[in-house]
Amino acid sequence: MEKGGCWMQHKKLMGIVALLMCLSLVAPTVTIEAATTIYNNQTGTQDGYNYELWKDYGTTSMTLNGGGTFSCQWSNIGNALFRKGKKFDATKTYSQLGNITIDYGCNYQPNGNSYLCVYGWSKSPLVEFYIVDSWGTWRPPGGTSKGQIYVDGGTYDVYETTRVNQPSIEGNTTFKQYWSVRTSKRTSGTISVTEHFKAWANKGMSLGKIYEAALNIEGYQSSGSANVYKNNMTIGGSSSGSSSSGSSGSGSSGSTSTSTNKKECESMTLGGNYAGKINSPFSGVGLYANGDNCKFTQYFAYGTHSFSLRGCSNNDKMAKVDLYIGGTKKGTFYYGGSYPAVYTINNVSHGTGNQEIALVCSDDNGTWDAYVDYLTWQ
Repeated sequence: MEKGGCWMQHKKLMGIVALLMCLSLVAPTVTIEAATTIYNNQTGTQDGYNYELWKDYGTTSMTLNGGGTFSCQWSNIGNALFRKGKKFDATKTYSQLGNITIDYGCNYQPNGNSYLCVYGWSKSPLVEFYIVDSWGTWRPPGGTSKGQIYVDGGTYDVYETTRVNQPSIEGNTTFKQYWSVRTSKRTSGTISVTEHFKAWANKGMSLGKIYEAALNIEGYQSSGSANVYKNNMTIGGSSSGSSSSGSSGSGSSGSTSTSTNKKECESMTLGGNYAGKINSPFSGVGLYANGDNCKFTQYFAYGTHSFSLRGCSNNDKMAKVDLYIGGTKKGTFYYGGSYPAVYTINNVSHGTGNQEIALVCSDDNGTWDAYVDYLTWQ
């Protein structure tokens, strides 16, 4: 398709997507208690998640499978959207809500123009936002990138666009759109939504009070199917993701800045069935199964620190390492690739005096191993 044709399709897509928020106000709203399939425009709740199917025309179905999971199909459509997430009352900023994270997995099969993304709105200022992890035949949104950020083991291009006198959750008006679009497609992993918000803020792209955030499958003049077999949304607590745009939670491919508070993982006490020391890709510790851990005891005079862990996965699957202090889980470090990176959990509250710090392998499904190098705190 010619570039001009793609851009015209995109302009139509953006207008229709914004319009859906207004039209959802008149769509039926119900509460679903068990798995069911819907075929036409409908909003509602299921197991604490807000869901929506919206289309302008065509053949659609959305099966609500419990929790955040769902499957969908579409064909002969103009525009269709399927999503599950959380609607807020637009009275709190993302920092007041706490960390927003979506851990997802999707068998995504688009035929034509489509997005797999996190989608939502903020108010005061009014902003429509997208965090796009995969797409069909056209990579949104066009235009010139404002730079790149590194979040959850991947690189995203950042865009800011403006919609003039277009439909929105506040009626026809002018508003900004913020975009993070991954440079390489993926269909499973963790999206540290708050880390994107922080990275946008560092580029002068500030959000207001959060109205909605949801995992979204969208199609435009296309057909396809998707099975969202995992969609776990967590809200609250300190941030466990990272971004490399200069925010206080940062990830980088090199080492952390010099710190007097540093502990090499190979010098920690190893636990679990399989944990062991490694020599590649660095001198550190390999965590190979759930419960594998390395730990040590540290004296703290103060009860708040930011913790940074250098590590990686053994492949392109998402590896997870939980941080425990004094027997309490404080957050999770995520590693989405085999290249060593540093991730930070900011402003962790913990006990004072002697505290046991443990790095624990979690959610291992047998497809990845976690390698950890060193831990710093300040």
